[in-house]
Amino acid sequence: MGSLTMIQAINQALALAMERDARVMVLGEDVGRNGGVFRATDGLMDRFGRDRVVDTPLAESAIVGSAVGLAIGGMRPVAEIQFLGFIYEAMDQIGTQASRMRFRSHGRYHVPLVIRAPFGGGVRTPEIHSDSLEAIFAHIPGVKVVVPATPYQAKGLLLAAIEDPDPVLFLEPMRLYRSMREEVPDDWYEVALGQARLVQAGDHVTIVAWGPMVPVAQAAAGLVAGDGIVSEVIDLCTISPWDSSTVIESVRKTGRAVIVHEDQRQNGFGAEVAATIQEQAFLSLEAPVLRVTGYDTPFPVPMVEDLWLPDANRVADAVRQTVAY
Repeated sequence: MGSLTMIQAINQALALAMERDARVMVLGEDVGRNGGVFRATDGLMDRFGRDRVVDTPLAESAIVGSAVGLAIGGMRPVAEIQFLGFIYEAMDQIGTQASRMRFRSHGRYHVPLVIRAPFGGGVRTPEIHSDSLEAIFAHIPGVKVVVPATPYQAKGLLLAAIEDPDPVLFLEPMRLYRSMREEVPDDWYEVALGQARLVQAGDHVTIVAWGPMVPVAQAAAGLVAGDGIVSEVIDLCTISPWDSSTVIESVRKTGRAVIVHEDQRQNGFGAEVAATIQEQAFLSLEAPVLRVTGYDTPFPVPMVEDLWLPDANRVADAVRQTVAY
């Protein structure tokens, strides 16, 4: 058991998976000699060799396309897209190849592929680097979308993703890479995909978040606690498939829901969560379901990103609004 940052937990998970299974390999831009832009793959090339830690050209379509072929051929590749905003170049490989192979082959072929991608704001990146695109991929049948919020979750979810027989998009919030430490077991463990995490229990309102917005939701819950509002905070952990039963059970108890995500509001994944709450818990609702999100613009320049991103005050205002409704 060690106190690890998220980036250290991810590195440890990759090393454990490669040590345990010779089919696991890593490929991507600068993942080998440089150990990755954020050092997620630091030391892996020295330990496992150039055949299993492969530096690729600057070509996302080639990275994912090669990984799809490797996965179908029996390997378990972990491909890194340097920033999620660069993944548009690989949409064809993900949306028409990786996601459909099991369906197309009537279950004869599987694609045990993990695509890792840093994403999210709060770190002052150039254009495109911080884009939150999880809703796009949650809409693609056959692709699982995972978003950890803590070091413990990151390691366990990544190991579960590597073991999964289907393609998994593993989104890593950049702002959480080194923002906290947590006790993480040294040995192998898995956190089940598709299972939400109860961050804190409450009776007055349910706050649903994932990835970089989970600490924001927790901070907002702390702010409204001074008003006597006890919030239940749920971390979805997995966007597709998502754990609707945990959310619905919570909303039936609290009667209110606030959904928080960094992605743009229009057609963001929060809309799917809100619609499901309306369908399955309508008679328990005492107020409309509210969303606190990014705005319907491209991610802004660093000078104004703090104004664009949801923060604890915006979430707290939404909580107070729904409780007072």
